[in-house]
Amino acid sequence: MKLIVGLGNPGSRYDGTRHNAGFMLIDKLLESFGARLKAGKGDYFITEATYCDEKILLMKPTTFMNNSGTAVRDVAQFYKIAVEDVLVICDDAALPIGKIRMRKQGSDGGQNGLKSVILHLGSMNFPRLRIGIANDLIGRMDLADFVLSRFTEGEKPVLEQSLEFAKEAARSWVADGIDSSMNVFNGKSVE
Repeated sequence: MKLIVGLGNPGSRYDGTRHNAGFMLIDKLLESFGARLKAGKGDYFITEATYCDEKILLMKPTTFMNNSGTAVRDVAQFYKIAVEDVLVICDDAALPIGKIRMRKQGSDGGQNGLKSVILHLGSMNFPRLRIGIANDLIGRMDLADFVLSRFTEGEKPVLEQSLEFAKEAARSWVADGIDSSMNVFNGKSVE
């Protein structure tokens, strides 16, 4: 069994914000698997799907970004999922819109949701899929304000293509593993 977690902030106030790119990708995956989230037994929404004969849990923590790790830990422990079978999806303010990056493991890179997941899983050895959200305003705004801003109308078509690309990367991770997925999807961008 594998766990795919999209990080974001719950509530309509945060819909469409850059920090919710992880939630947006979970929505795309749910649609592709014909699945719907339901309230979990903790601070998260969750569902089960199957892809390439692999059982998958899809999850959105409701703990807000900076405390995402508590819900991820609870689900991983309850279902006895190894850290290397947890794919965490988040936004990345260091990547431009239209780019995604997969990693097998690593630091939080300044992303507070990843920082929380690392802390609560007690490991950096889980794969992650980062979705680029940066534009030319990134250096001119406070980072907290930037990540909570909404995508512009001009950015939405590129974001949509990026999410489709990221959806295929997540599905590839389930079917083929992280190494293969990194080889196929890293270094490419939506034009």
